[in-house]
Amino acid sequence: MSSTTGQFLIQRPRFNHVYLQNNSFHLPKQVLFPVLPLISNFPGPVSSISQFGSSEILVCKCASQKFSGSFETDPDQEYGPEQNQMVKQKKASILEILKQSNSILPHVVLASTILALVYPPSFTWFTSRYYAPALGFLMFAVGVNSSEKDFIEAFKRPDAIFAGYVGQFVVKPLLGYIFGMIAVTVFGLPTPLGAGIMLVSCVSGAQLSNYATFLTDPPLAPLSIVMTSLSTATAVFVTPMLSLLLIGKRLPVDVMGMVSSILQIVIAPIAAGLLLNRLFPHLCEAIRPFLPSLSVLDTAFCVGAPLAININSVLSPFGLTVSLLVVAFHLSAFIAGYFLSGSVFHKAPDVKALQRTLSFETGMQSSLLALALANRFFQDPLVGVPPALSPLQEGLGRLEASHW
Repeated sequence: MSSTTGQFLIQRPRFNHVYLQNNSFHLPKQVLFPVLPLISNFPGPVSSISQFGSSEILVCKCASQKFSGSFETDPDQEYGPEQNQMVKQKKASILEILKQSNSILPHVVLASTILALVYPPSFTWFTSRYYAPALGFLMFAVGVNSSEKDFIEAFKRPDAIFAGYVGQFVVKPLLGYIFGMIAVTVFGLPTPLGAGIMLVSCVSGAQLSNYATFLTDPPLAPLSIVMTSLSTATAVFVTPMLSLLLIGKRLPVDVMGMVSSILQIVIAPIAAGLLLNRLFPHLCEAIRPFLPSLSVLDTAFCVGAPLAININSVLSPFGLTVSLLVVAFHLSAFIAGYFLSGSVFHKAPDVKALQRTLSFETGMQSSLLALALANRFFQDPLVGVPPALSPLQEGLGRLEASHW
């Protein structure tokens, strides 16, 4: 770089570099024309172009200002900024696509449901031992995108927590009893199938409801997690009482199993995500764009696997009728949770978001727990058919999330 005016001299015949000297630069005739476009880019105006002696050197005088002495005809130097901008835009578009993967979740869930019913081996390898890590990963994704303050704020809304609890263990069991009776009295289905629908309504909330809330209303995801954790922790006492009241059989629930489930699926993954977000924010920033697409794939497995594994129950003579009843049962719970919470919290500033959160909490149950109880404490295998079909609720929840 130079601040004086001068003369550019050609060092090499191939015109690799020119240097500033006096008030002009010298160019051979044979390279004049390729260089003329460059002359127009000089910081100062060109005053003259003339032949110098017999050496066929052309002198171009200019009023030079500050500028670099290198004139390499490097295409990267000429087009580098544009190329770099294109690369950056391409990277940004890829990251944006990854971040928006959640938008296709309803379609993926529907596709996984159909695939599980048409070709069960595509999901049967995803056995029950993978459920806890899979659900834990979804909670980890929520933790990475949250902070401790979010959970502190969640506990400051005891009225919403109580409403979620009522929806989970009052509204839902009432609807379960109604649809169980409809299955037996209206459709003439065997009594164990009605008992199975009631059993689904007695268990705690599903962890996937937390992720559904995270998709639609991320600020309320901690509130949803608190609701589900509370219902799961107290299910060891509430579920046996409800099953005795609705079905007439007291079902002992494994207390230690419930505590272990909460720790493995909810507490530990969320704590890990929060801790990682606090200690390594740049790492979280790097992995955050990839979490939505991985979570979509994870959810597809969680929905398709239970259906594929219990395909015999699904394809039983009562499968279609029970499927319709189970879908209607969960759909009515979603709607009830949405509109009842809207009437209670109509003055809340985030009423729509709260309605969606309480709708998910009311409409989504832990079908895996219901299936485990049915297989362990009921001799008739028909009791396990409604819980086996209950994962259809996840697809309903995703469709609800995409439209509300």
